[in-house]
Amino acid sequence: MDILIMLVLTLVAGMAMPAGALLARVERIHPHWLETEFRHAVVAFGGGALLSAVALVLVPQGAARLQAGTAALCFAGGGLAFMALDMLLYRLKTQAGQLAAMLSDFIPESLALGAAFAFGSQGGALLLAGLMALQNLPEGFNAFRELNGDRGRRAGQAIRAFTLMALLGPVAALTGYFWLSAYPELVSGIMLFAAGGILYSVFQDIAPQAVLKRHWAPPMGAVLGFLLGIIGHMLTGHGA
Repeated sequence: MDILIMLVLTLVAGMAMPAGALLARVERIHPHWLETEFRHAVVAFGGGALLSAVALVLVPQGAARLQAGTAALCFAGGGLAFMALDMLLYRLKTQAGQLAAMLSDFIPESLALGAAFAFGSQGGALLLAGLMALQNLPEGFNAFRELNGDRGRRAGQAIRAFTLMALLGPVAALTGYFWLSAYPELVSGIMLFAAGGILYSVFQDIAPQAVLKRHWAPPMGAVLGFLLGIIGHMLTGHGA
């Protein structure tokens, strides 16, 4: 039963990516300034959700099983790896930076979620799944817009690709459940690695895109994204 719940949670969290792409395809808000503000607020919301995943789940649970030096190396390694990926994508002059970042945090988080189920930490797994869905929705929105898949066949191809990518979540969760659960320190290292990479992505890609001069709603989107993380943290019993 735990395995079925785990698979459903990771699939739902993954399906938030094509859901975000569909939202980016159909959103048409008038007047134009409100549509622009909405887009920036969605991006900022995703940044807030990502920060809450780092602060409330990945770092606390990852650091709990590791020595300080090992934890620091894993966290810094994640940031350096994401920086190297960012530099590679820039040299290749591809528009898939947000897409790569989306997968780069979705897969490690799914691995950690599977391991959390194996450890018997269902509350932590539920919280992580909720945060994954919260961050995947705006990430799918932003990645779709970055790929310029806003019309015709290309739009359909992008949404189908996002749907297929969602299936990687259950596969990673099963890997975490059956294999990584025997190596709790490795799971902790993966969580911290993902946390470092996510933090790099937030300040390199997400935060700059959320800025909109003389508009104040986008920063509140980040606050609301983090707030939902706090609420989930408390409702799953981790705030006590």
